[in-house]
Amino acid sequence: MFENLQDKLEGAFKNLKGQGKLTEINIASTVKDIRRALVDADVNYKIAKEFTDTIKDKALGQNVLTAVAPGQLMVKIVSDELTQLMGGTVSEINIKGTPAVILISGLQGSGKTTFSGKLAHHIKTKLNKTPLLVACDVYRPAAVDQLKVLGEQIGVEVYSETENKNPVSIAQNAIAHAKLKGQNVVIVDTAGRLAVDEEMMNEIYNVKQAIQPQETLFVVDSMTGQDAVNTAKAFNDRINFDGVVLTKLDGDTRGGAALSIKYTVNKPIKFVSRGEKLIDTLDIFYPERMSQRILGMGDIVSFVEKAQEQFDEKEAQRLHKKIAKNQFDFEDFLQQINQIRKMGNIKDLLGMIPGVGKAVKDIDIDDNAFKKIEAIIFSMTPEERRNPDLINGKRRERLAKGSGNTIQEVNAFIKQFDQMKVMMKRMQGMGMGKK
Repeated sequence: MFENLQDKLEGAFKNLKGQGKLTEINIASTVKDIRRALVDADVNYKIAKEFTDTIKDKALGQNVLTAVAPGQLMVKIVSDELTQLMGGTVSEINIKGTPAVILISGLQGSGKTTFSGKLAHHIKTKLNKTPLLVACDVYRPAAVDQLKVLGEQIGVEVYSETENKNPVSIAQNAIAHAKLKGQNVVIVDTAGRLAVDEEMMNEIYNVKQAIQPQETLFVVDSMTGQDAVNTAKAFNDRINFDGVVLTKLDGDTRGGAALSIKYTVNKPIKFVSRGEKLIDTLDIFYPERMSQRILGMGDIVSFVEKAQEQFDEKEAQRLHKKIAKNQFDFEDFLQQINQIRKMGNIKDLLGMIPGVGKAVKDIDIDDNAFKKIEAIIFSMTPEERRNPDLINGKRRERLAKGSGNTIQEVNAFIKQFDQMKVMMKRMQGMGMGKK
């Protein structure tokens, strides 16, 4: 995400490379390039101008420490201001209520229904609540069916009334249903249109007035850039929502919506969503972390958090003992692959590690990256998996045929595996990985 903006900002900072200090001239040149980068990213010119004027003022007022290069200082100033532009601090979702009611709004095609499913899964697994999904889109063909499919995938009930075409009464009946069944969060998925119109606005306004939700979220396709910001303003003027959800962030390379929306409507971005998968594609929005990612600084905090979510202490201790005894085998390796896969998209994960994101930017890494390796391991006998030393030349030939790989690919994998074992043992000897 934000690849183009990241490249252009990096280019802007190059003006300061080799400079001994910040001056009016090199600051002005850098600020001009930053402004151009923001406008190219579909940030409104007025916002870009105000943003860069603030940066200029702060940079001119800085006394550069001898230990800090001018370029590093400028990156720090831009990072701080980007964080403020996107909201400053994280904004939590409000799920206080019996039940808590969350109203989902937005245009058709913005990803409202998919987000509703993702949010239900997040609330169920991360917040330990019992959600109910409510189908209030009474116009779009198969909208109810789509929500039911999503609900089935994540084990969440979907409330719908097929014959009822009144979204207000459906929403009210759903809340009564949730109270009876002890469901403590109600997520109401409403209808959208292809563009803002009075009929839609009246409908969403009436639903909100009738159910008085604790939280009203506006869902917007981040790829629409400045249009997303204009739509957000129209919705906010009418229904006064509490927060924004940016969807399809995996396809957005500009970032105009993320950078402009808080400034325009003065409402926080609460979630960002990537792709169609329901699991591990929804993230709480942290302005500071996003700012660091935009500037190519990675997001190691989010990376560690994702890793910790999958962390099994007993398994870690078992693995620690095996590595110490040089007994790490292919069964253990398979388990590690599964742990990584649970963390989310591999390329996104690598992008969180400082310095790695840029290196893999142009490399096509998909979630099938481990398939070849898994095919080789699955072609092994249980005995071979537990004892890698058994795999001689003849067995490697069999593994190549069984997995659909060449003998060279099998040899390369086993060599990498052996190197990894050595490295893991060495790291343990240095005290890494110990608790």
